[in-house]
Amino acid sequence: MIRRGVHKSVQVLEKDIRAWMDEWNDNPKPFVWTKTAEEILEYLAKYCRRISGAEHE
Repeated sequence: MIRRGVHKSVQVLEKDIRAWMDEWNDNPKPFVWTKTAEEILEYLAKYCRRISGAEHE
């Protein structure tokens, strides 16, 4: 299972990612959007307004 902070090494993480990919490829499922395009763009616009004055470089 791929979860944050549970892998003891990069090799173990890589093994789990490859196992997840193999399982997904054997039994693919379509991605189901939970928000409309309008909701996503509205959230993005709010986020951009919020960070537009931020001093990050």
